[in-house]
Amino acid sequence: MDRFILELKEKIIKTLNLEDVTPDDIADDAPLFGEGLSLDSIDALELIVLMEKHYGIKLTNPSEGKKIFKSARTMAEYIAVNRTR
Repeated sequence: MDRFILELKEKIIKTLNLEDVTPDDIADDAPLFGEGLSLDSIDALELIVLMEKHYGIKLTNPSEGKKIFKSARTMAEYIAVNRTR
């Protein structure tokens, strides 16, 4: 799972154009929104697109997003269970 979390962090950085951020800067369990990376609602939409494009996951219930995008780890766990690619 650690390798997958690292891969996901790299995709998040690239997708959101976080130029001064490295995967090591993102703790596996740090919040992606609020205190952690301080992402916003536009970033959330980009993460939804990332999951669909790279892992074949369509987020059908937007209210799940808060739980899924809590951290890189929760995102990776959700993808691991639900991926179609």
